Amino acid sequence: MRLHDLKPAPGARHRKKRVGCGESSGHGKTSGKGHKGQKSRSGASQRPGFEGGQMPLARRLPKRGFNNARFKTQYAVVNVSLLEERFEDGAVINETTLREARVVKGRYDGIKLLGDGDLKKKFTVEVDKISATAREKIEKAGGSCAEPAKAPKAEPAKAAKAKSAKATK
Repeated sequence: MRLHDLKPAPGARHRKKRVGCGESSGHGKTSGKGHKGQKSRSGASQRPGFEGGQMPLARRLPKRGFNNARFKTQYAVVNVSLLEERFEDGAVINETTLREARVVKGRYDGIKLLGDGDLKKKFTVEVDKISATAREKIEKAGGSCAEPAKAPKAEPAKAAKAKSAKATK
């Protein structure tokens, strides 16, 4: 038996439904769409949750509770195996170097380092969060983990005015 001898089992293949090919085809005239109405028109489709103009269920039900999704801290996840591939021995790894190496792209609140993969090179890592296994692998390879240097937060305007008022007295 050769590849050109292979054929599907009898009855496994069906012919395509040919709509609009006359009455004798069995799918002529309305082509399986019934008579008139919105769904019979070409390009007709309603968005999910649409109830024909009636107030949708999602808007009829009362909204309760609090959802923290808007305020959640989103971290870019990087594995140690990726650091092994992309950086030389003795490199300082922080957000700027990760972005330059195209390891991290897009907007994130911070970077988290995970311990998936092997590490043989020494790195000085300065990221927002490091998993226990990643920290262990970095230190075992002779590297170090440090907190990133964050810019000091500005004081609120009211507190700054109060301080300047006290200094002038």
